[in-house]
Amino acid sequence: MVTGTLAPAPPGAASTEVAGPILFARYAFGPNRLGYCGPDDASELFDQATRGGDLGALRRQAEQFEGAYPYLQLIATANGLGDPLDARVVEAYWLGNELLEAVTPTLLGRSLDDRFRRRLSADGWRWLADKPNVGALPMHAFHVLDVFPRLGLLRSGATDNALAIMDSCRVRWGRVLEQDGDYLVVSAVPLALEGGKLALGEPRPERIRAWQDGASFVDRVAPGDVVSIHWDWACDRLDQPRLAALRAWTGREMGIANLTF
Repeated sequence: MVTGTLAPAPPGAASTEVAGPILFARYAFGPNRLGYCGPDDASELFDQATRGGDLGALRRQAEQFEGAYPYLQLIATANGLGDPLDARVVEAYWLGNELLEAVTPTLLGRSLDDRFRRRLSADGWRWLADKPNVGALPMHAFHVLDVFPRLGLLRSGATDNALAIMDSCRVRWGRVLEQDGDYLVVSAVPLALEGGKLALGEPRPERIRAWQDGASFVDRVAPGDVVSIHWDWACDRLDQPRLAALRAWTGREMGIANLTF
């Protein structure tokens, strides 16, 4: 492995407050570049989020994410916010925060019915339809752990290697160990099966992409920092509150998924 030396981060450095459309793009780019969701031109999404800053262009692209955008609309509406790409709404969806708690079981249930009922068998729909009543909330972990397994995991409907796909697609966290060219080596916590139920495994080294043509979402990252990861891409540097939120909300949705896994 050819390693590089990472510059130390400033004292107390953490996730930078950014505009909602840019924050959305940071998390959406990983699957978009692989062709799994969103518009066809992933390079524009990346360029606008790292160099361009054209929020109008990013908004138009975000609206094409047919999996994520309706959840953003639901969270915003439930909280009386007019902008689905408000940074607080975007953070609620990808990482989890208190805005999710305003989404009632009735609101989430109606959204799921509108979006997914016709695409599922009667048994599949029955299991999904009850999830709002047992506490599910409209964040990405819910979609990955509870909706994906019933709809087909990707656009193709593929179900092979289901656990690995779910692990890659969920937003996860990893502590930076070193830089390897355009990649970071991190200690990440994988999704596992224990007794037929979803669980979090022991941390393991993972090599993830962080730079493309000199641009990155996590430029000022240093060993010991924690980054969020979506598919094979480093999305953001997480401060302690955001890391705690992601861990807690992931665990919560995992427990709900295990009721019918």
